[in-house]
Amino acid sequence: MSSAKREQQIRTGVNTRVIHHKENFSEETGSIMPPIFPTSTFVHGNEGGFDYTRSGNPNFRILESVLSDLEECQFATVFSSGVAAITAIVSSLKAGDLILCEENLYGCTVRLFEQVFNRFGLKTLWIDFTKANFQEVISNNKPAMIWIESPTNPLLKIIDIEEICNFSNKMNIPVVVDNTFATPLLQRPLNYGATLSVTSTTKYINGHSDALGGAVCTESAEWKKKLNFAQKALGLNPSPFDCWLITRGVKTLPLRLERQIKNASKIANQLAETPVIKSVRYPFRNDHPQCKLAKRQMALGGAIVTATINANQVQTYSFCKSLRLFKMAESLGGIESLVCHPATMTHASVPKETKLKIGITDSLIRFSVGCEDIEDLSADLNQALEIIS
Repeated sequence: MSSAKREQQIRTGVNTRVIHHKENFSEETGSIMPPIFPTSTFVHGNEGGFDYTRSGNPNFRILESVLSDLEECQFATVFSSGVAAITAIVSSLKAGDLILCEENLYGCTVRLFEQVFNRFGLKTLWIDFTKANFQEVISNNKPAMIWIESPTNPLLKIIDIEEICNFSNKMNIPVVVDNTFATPLLQRPLNYGATLSVTSTTKYINGHSDALGGAVCTESAEWKKKLNFAQKALGLNPSPFDCWLITRGVKTLPLRLERQIKNASKIANQLAETPVIKSVRYPFRNDHPQCKLAKRQMALGGAIVTATINANQVQTYSFCKSLRLFKMAESLGGIESLVCHPATMTHASVPKETKLKIGITDSLIRFSVGCEDIEDLSADLNQALEIIS
């Protein structure tokens, strides 16, 4: 029996794999958790092939092994943040290249493209990928890369990854999918034909709001080589300690996400029944415009809920500040619940006219639902809603 067939036969479940990962550099000591390797350099000719931590470290390799296994792909490369992972990908392009982007992307991604790489001659074109004419736009513009999120941040639009990839792959256009909101547990973009799956490991992968990180997964050896080069040449590497923290955090990802998704579904329904709430977006609710696609493409609806309040900015801020368990803060995906005002927080750098065009208004709020008792989260929402009512 071949080793591949034998490995396939003994393939374990995802809960087991994130706990008992392949590499740990602990063989000599038997330590259950892998050690931290806080070294800047290594003796030449070592067995692991390490030379300088900017270009590789045992903690990087451990986390990359866990993430590639979770994504069920060949390669993963880790970075110091999600933005660093984006930078590594975009640095492979050249002046004059065009990136065709979904119009609703994470605000820091927009800022990076429009205010940094734009100065080096990189071009961007923003379209609504939920519209039927995207194939025509691709054919007419022949972009060097396509960049999407699904679900998007913060509007939770669901983009048909497979449809885009089926068309783009025929033209040899790489497709990048930011999979931060879904994680590989709910959606694996590479299985739908994406070239690269990028995630901010700061968020759900780590899940404890105590480390920054990013990662890119791929089946392409060529892209793996490019990403390793960017990690080293641009100094985009994470720290060994952050990789250790994220490796620890990912062990509870399935447990955390299960609880968070159950809570989020109930929160979405509660908000939808509240008169002061104008609208609610949650991918697995039947009133979501791409609900059918979400249920086909994702295993579950995720743990982010977006809502619009019948209120102005001052009242919306007041609502956010009056919440006790939902702390008003940037980021998402941690065990604690957070509330965010995208227009002035995550998407503050996006021009106002652009925000209004795509639907990021002053009355829009985004909930990252955590692992608390649902009764407590529900009560917290009720008391805050009563204040603005």
